[in-house]
Amino acid sequence: MAKVQLVLNAGSSSLKFQVFLDDGADVPNRIYRGLFEGLGTDPHFKVKDHDGATVGEQRWAGQTAFGFEEALAYLSDWLGAHRGGHQLAAVGHRVVHGGPHYTHAVELTPAIINELDTLSPLAPLHQPKSLEPIRIIARRVPGLPQVAAFDTAFHRTQPELAQMFAIPQSMTDAGVKRYGFHGLSYAYLATQFPKVDPRLAKGRVVAAHLGNGASLCAYDAARSIATTMGFSALDGLVMGTRSGSIDPGVVFYLQREMGMSAEEAEHFLYTKCGLIGVSGLSNDMRVLRERCETDAGARRAIDLFVYRINREFGSLVAALRGIDALVFTAGIGENDAETRAEVIRAAAWAGFELDPEANRAGATRITRGTGPQAYVIPTDEEWTIVREMRQVLSHTQVQVPSA
Repeated sequence: MAKVQLVLNAGSSSLKFQVFLDDGADVPNRIYRGLFEGLGTDPHFKVKDHDGATVGEQRWAGQTAFGFEEALAYLSDWLGAHRGGHQLAAVGHRVVHGGPHYTHAVELTPAIINELDTLSPLAPLHQPKSLEPIRIIARRVPGLPQVAAFDTAFHRTQPELAQMFAIPQSMTDAGVKRYGFHGLSYAYLATQFPKVDPRLAKGRVVAAHLGNGASLCAYDAARSIATTMGFSALDGLVMGTRSGSIDPGVVFYLQREMGMSAEEAEHFLYTKCGLIGVSGLSNDMRVLRERCETDAGARRAIDLFVYRINREFGSLVAALRGIDALVFTAGIGENDAETRAEVIRAAAWAGFELDPEANRAGATRITRGTGPQAYVIPTDEEWTIVREMRQVLSHTQVQVPSA
């Protein structure tokens, strides 16, 4: 029977997945992609085939007990009915934090899973969710190979100074440093640079991963040299519900003057700030765009989002000592032409000239002129995960169980 590989990308209330043929091809052959969303509230399952046609959809309205366990059981049954006799060979996972030691994808063992769990304080909203499906599968299908690919790994090429805080060296050695995130997305973009424009692979590029989570990454010859997220995924740009960079004194103020505990302050900065905090309306850029002409809070949130992007963009251009290209990706970056236009117009000082028609049409290149160029490149974290998983398993002798 033909084997398939499953890739899972767990969020706080969602589970994205892709299914690839394990056929040894250099380019992974995807046969399904889909997601569960609304887990714990109103679960919704949807899956599409290789051509983008919807081949499965199900809703469980109001089933608050429907979480990762139930989603994985349903996905297993669905694949069993639709994969035409294929055998599940391995599962790859996005794990947000690899800490200072995990700089490449790794096959998971109970000891490694436990070690990754010790990193949960570094990504409290993400790491436990990354590990939950891993533990469920290990229990349901013992012996099935599972591989973790890390969002932090791509940034380990950064110079030492770019990873440091101005703290005692003993704390740096203990792991308090800038890690950076969205690395699986940035790694994917690096593989696409030569296809879009060969100069991207050799030049100085800033990529903007703009979604509910948002960050920028500076590439020199397709290697990360700086990024806006640091010790945690709370740092850097304004995000959907996260504050982004904030004076540490604000945290002390929240605790001392507003009576918040450390846990309450952490929850507040991760879930009540960003676009939703500034606007008082929504963390969804689509909603803010619809309302920004009449709602001052929506307009203020958008303006701050763009301002912080361009301020951090300037810092990364300084780190690169120049700029050849800007790349937009992820939900807002790929789909919101107005945000792209506002960012590019604010970056005119660096030589960017917006092509309004190309931008509105969603073209790959959305600037004109002889200066640096801006591009839109859709990301695919799951594609990166399956490539890294194959590299790991190709060097590992495994017994593949039936599933």
